[in-house]
Amino acid sequence: MKAVILDADTLGDDIDLTPLRNVVTDLRIYGTTAAEQLKEHLADADLILTNKVVIPDWALAGRKAVLVLATGTNNIDLQAAAEQGVPVLNVSNYGTASVAQHTLMLILALAARLPLYQQDMALGMWQQSPFFCLLGHRTTELAGKTLVIAGSGALGTAVAKLAEAFAMKVIFCARPGAENDSRPDFNSLLPQADVVSFHCPLNEHTRHLLNAGNLADIRPGCLVVNCARGGIIDEEAALQALQDGRLGGLAVDVLPQEPPRQGHMLLDALAQPLNLIVTPHNAWISPQARQNIVNITADNIAGLS
Repeated sequence: MKAVILDADTLGDDIDLTPLRNVVTDLRIYGTTAAEQLKEHLADADLILTNKVVIPDWALAGRKAVLVLATGTNNIDLQAAAEQGVPVLNVSNYGTASVAQHTLMLILALAARLPLYQQDMALGMWQQSPFFCLLGHRTTELAGKTLVIAGSGALGTAVAKLAEAFAMKVIFCARPGAENDSRPDFNSLLPQADVVSFHCPLNEHTRHLLNAGNLADIRPGCLVVNCARGGIIDEEAALQALQDGRLGGLAVDVLPQEPPRQGHMLLDALAQPLNLIVTPHNAWISPQARQNIVNITADNIAGLS
């Protein structure tokens, strides 16, 4: 089978593609593919491999499968694929360790007020201190604190395990929109949460799961981390709560539009003296995780024959 990778640059240049070469007869590789290049790049490929390139209905004709180099499949016309009998196979749980590690890094950095102390250091405040250290920002010891997690899948479970190693109490909220889930709902847990971390999909039930309304009920000083999808939190409301001192810290690895070519309020706020961290959707990018994508995709292709 002939295969084409449409956006290999999203995997980085340090990944071994041998597992893919071993399961196809021909592998064409394009670093990027613009919409106007799609027809040319696809040519006579039996298998389409894409991370974020949008695959419309016309591009599916005659293909044997679409292999998505990610978990999300929103860039594929799934209805057209089903109608044309073209399987769409994605990868899941490839970056669990990487994302969980990144999440804990953000929690630890917020707890230590690292952004604020780094700003102080850049201003030369340590050199001017009347004694040996700086005490201007009250840090948080995680032991004994309550972590509320939205999303109890592989990622949420991995984060919970790491948090428990810091002697944190972990509570999973009920799945938003789910019926017959006996766990406490998200809103009811906010008054007791010292840290909130999101690991759920973005859908009609989770959009703005954290919002201006329930931020009013959140425990003062709570740390909020979003490594799931932009839009799960109302970023404007969360930033306002941080600026008002109701939140103790805010860290996001995702924004509603990526890359944020038109800018974003959280990016602008990084210049302010806030306990705020924004990372460029790179929780998943460890070499091990990216290689897992290739390996799982190769297994998916092998399973077609």
